[in-house]
Amino acid sequence: MTVTFFDLCLYAGALAVLFLTPGPVWVALLARSLSGGFQAAWPLAIGVAVGDIFWPLVAVLGVAWLVTTFAWFMDVLQWVAVVVFLLMGLALIRNANHALNANSRLTRPGMWAGFVAGLAVILGNPKAVLFYMGILPGFFDLTQVTVLDMVAICTLSFVVPLLGNLVLAVSVDKVRGILRSGAAIRRMNLTAGWLLIGVGIAIAMTA
Repeated sequence: MTVTFFDLCLYAGALAVLFLTPGPVWVALLARSLSGGFQAAWPLAIGVAVGDIFWPLVAVLGVAWLVTTFAWFMDVLQWVAVVVFLLMGLALIRNANHALNANSRLTRPGMWAGFVAGLAVILGNPKAVLFYMGILPGFFDLTQVTVLDMVAICTLSFVVPLLGNLVLAVSVDKVRGILRSGAAIRRMNLTAGWLLIGVGIAIAMTA
């Protein structure tokens, strides 16, 4: 390995700061946690973590041509994410008066649906693109990294955001659990719906 333990610690700290900076992922995770609890949120956290492996790989491999060649694919992915989050948000707002367990499509959209949503939001997240493509090279000499270095970098890129997002999802789920009244459920669904729409708008503005 060419990267040192200290380099990796600095990088892990930067990842933690990145997580603590609110962005589309936070909004999506809060919306999912509010609408469906931890069960709806953890697949999204996994999708985000898997997506977080993509950008450092692109940066480490130094294949700028990849982004150029598949620019159309990234654009399509962003607009798919926009449509998904807008539709989910509108569905929650439309069913704001429904009990949380009345519509399984809203409260338990499925592991695959959550995973894909997380993957889409992180791949279309301008904050992640800026960090990995613009800042990551400042931590490591990407012309000298070995396979083991890449494994270490990608592992941190996966683990740190995953742990942060899971903790956030659990915290929101615990708060959500004390909301029992119909009025509280309506407010929660409306909030979650508008948050999801906010994610779609945020992605659309950067597309």
